[in-house]
Amino acid sequence: MKFFLDTANLSQIKEANDLGILDGVTTNPSLMAKEGIKGKAAIEKHYIDICNMVNGDISAEVISTDFDGIVAEGKYLAALHKNIVVKVPMIKEGVKAMKWFTDNGIRTNCTLVFSAGQAILAAKAGAKYVSPFIGRIDDTGWNGMELIHQIRQIYTVQGFKTEILAASIRNANHITQCAEAGADVCTCPLDSILGLLKHPLTDIGLAKFLEDAKKFV
Repeated sequence: MKFFLDTANLSQIKEANDLGILDGVTTNPSLMAKEGIKGKAAIEKHYIDICNMVNGDISAEVISTDFDGIVAEGKYLAALHKNIVVKVPMIKEGVKAMKWFTDNGIRTNCTLVFSAGQAILAAKAGAKYVSPFIGRIDDTGWNGMELIHQIRQIYTVQGFKTEILAASIRNANHITQCAEAGADVCTCPLDSILGLLKHPLTDIGLAKFLEDAKKFV
């Protein structure tokens, strides 16, 4: 399973990249705004900076909701760097645009997916990635991880090549559950990835090793 960082923070991207486990980045307008990135030129530069830091796919999201607008934005974003994957919402016009992008050699990430039916449409449109939002489904009282299992089953049976990119990850346990469920990619905050490092027995064991080592100094 590939690890993507869900952020626009360059320091966090560098930290994850330095760990040697980062495969890509997902961003959206909210994450850009959180970092104070405003204006077309600044956003364009920020995307390019991220692409130059990470040797992997970088999802850049469109904000238009009509076919012509999505296509125009997507063409612009894809032209910024070869690593850019155009992030398109799961709406009727988005599905039409994803098919257009597929036919014209532009890779897409279908975002805001909350059902297996939506995931089927994304795969039929040729999306490179489909992004089911696990945490947001959990917030409604349903089990988001069940959706990952369902999409994995459908994609396997039908032979769809679209990769399952689990999004809206809230903690380290979500990451391991996504790996068990067969997600191809997991995108999450840096804290969730660093949470995989933590276990009390590791801390206890290391403290004992270090204490024992002092006896030989």
